[in-house]
Formats: sequence, structure tokens, C-alpha cells
Amino acid sequence: MYFPVYRPRRFRRTENLRRMVRETRLSVDHLVYPLFVMPGKGVKNPVQSMPGVFQFSVDQLIEEVRSVVELNIPGIILFGLPEKKDELGSEAYADNGPVQQAVQKIKQTWPELTVITDVCLCEYTSHGHCGIIEGNEVHNDATLEILAKVALSHARAGADIIAPSDMMDGRVAAIREALDEDGFDQTAILAYSAKYCSGFYGPFRDAADSAPQFGDRRAYQMDVANWQEALREVALDVEEGADMVMVKPALAYLDIIRRVREEFDRPVAAYNVSGEYSMIKAAAANGWIDEDRVMMEVLTSMVRAGADLILTYFAKDAAGLLANRRV
Repeated sequence: MYFPVYRPRRFRRTENLRRMVRETRLSVDHLVYPLFVMPGKGVKNPVQSMPGVFQFSVDQLIEEVRSVVELNIPGIILFGLPEKKDELGSEAYADNGPVQQAVQKIKQTWPELTVITDVCLCEYTSHGHCGIIEGNEVHNDATLEILAKVALSHARAGADIIAPSDMMDGRVAAIREALDEDGFDQTAILAYSAKYCSGFYGPFRDAADSAPQFGDRRAYQMDVANWQEALREVALDVEEGADMVMVKPALAYLDIIRRVREEFDRPVAAYNVSGEYSMIKAAAANGWIDEDRVMMEVLTSMVRAGADLILTYFAKDAAGLLANRRV
């Protein structure tokens, strides 16, 4: 059907008409809010490269979580900063670690809030890599046992979903086996399945103090040029027991989100990472863009690509706009 019989602008004339035929609808239900927790009391340290993001001690984190619950955001993901680091990242699985303490307190106060915990070693190791170092390389198989211990410590604290982000081969199977053997068969796994070795992670490394002390992570995170490999990685994680899979970063990898959505019958998460967040914040601070408009456009693009969940530092801002029907 062609002009003048068909005129696409007919349904663009008013806001209500546009709402009625809108194909993709961003909802607060899509949002997961990342939070950084550290030892101490009364701590709320701003992350300079991520305006509006903070490192919290557990007591201050609880107040932040309260605001998340009030905005009806369904879930959070926790990243921990240890009191001290060592070669094995042993504080990652300490029963009294900041993540473990935070999970317990959050679930005591808001049992219905979905608590996801990131499982990795980079924040906890003195070398800043995501696994155990032998020589100058990360030893894949030696790392699996440690990751399983971390996952178990989080599950015992009350985490609903375990999210391994290390990109070690076989870690989903190792974690699933450990959880099941310890009676946590209902604890879900959200696998960082297609995690690229991206330049968009810089601000996160400030927030989590997780920059590698030598080399980089190209030997275990994915090459940014590859898409077929992403599908193989997702397939492996699904076979090993992943309940949900993730693509990270999101904005430069919308094609990967779409391919994963079309190929796999699992919920798909997208991580709107720190660099994507900070670019929008910086451009808005300079008056170059409308922050709210661009933020919502970016988040909508991820849902349009096929994401069921979006981990985003914009979660509170987006939830506020959605609640006030300003988008």
C-alpha cells in the first residue's frame, strides 16, 4: 500500500495516538539497579567518573535500597569491595564479607526484592584479574572451585540469583553443581555469557577498584569483533544450567542481544555498562544532549533489541520518569 492511500503520519499526530500504536514499551519491570558495597560504617563515597553513583557501607546501602523499593524497581545487583585483597581473592567468599552482610540485611527487610550477586574475583584479588594466576596467566580450572565457593556464600546469605561474570570456561556447571549439592536448587544463575573485552568498562573499574595490575583481560573476555562466538558461549552456558543469559556491554552490542533473543529460549539480560552511562552524563553536563530523553531512548533500544532485563545505573532515574508518565 502506497501514498496517498497509506499515510504513516496519521498515527504520529498526537501523543495519545503515538502511545496507542507504540511497538516497544520500556517498563520499570525491565530494570535492575547495580550497587557497590564496601566495609565500614557511614560510608557513601562518590564515584568521580560516574556522577550519581556511590560506594556504600552496608548501613548506607540499606537506605539506598529503600529508595529502590519505593520506586518499585524489582531487583538489584551487588558488587563488593573487600577490606583487603590477596592472590586468591579469599574475601569474596567470607561469610562476613560486605556482599554477604548486605544480602542478609536486605532480605530481612525486603524479602520480596530480587537480589542478584555478581560472582567474580577481580575486585578481591591483589592482581585484579578474574581468576587464579599461575605464571602470568589466569588458570581456568583452578578458578572454578573458588567461584563455586563464592556463589555458595552468596546463596547461603539469601541471594536469589547468582551472576558469574568471570568468563571462565565451565563456571556455570561448577556453580550449578555446588548450589544443588548444598540444597540451593531454587537459586537461579544469570550468566554473563557474551561478555566482551570492551573499552566501556573504565568507570566501573574506578567504582569497584578492579583494574588488572598487569596485562589485560583479552585472554578470557570476548573479542569485540565476534558474533558467532557469542552464540557458542551462550549455548555452552545454557547447556551447563544457566537460567538467564547476559550480553555485556549493551549499546554497542544490540545486534548480539537480537541474535541471542532469536536463538535461545531463555530470558536475556543486557548490561548498560558504566562507560555508556558516563558518556550520557558527561554530554548532558555539557549541555549537548537532553539527558532524560537520550537515557530513555537508549534503554528502549535495548528492549527493542530483545532484552528482558536491563542492568543500568539509570534505573532510579528511569523508574522516576516512568512513574510520572514523563516518557
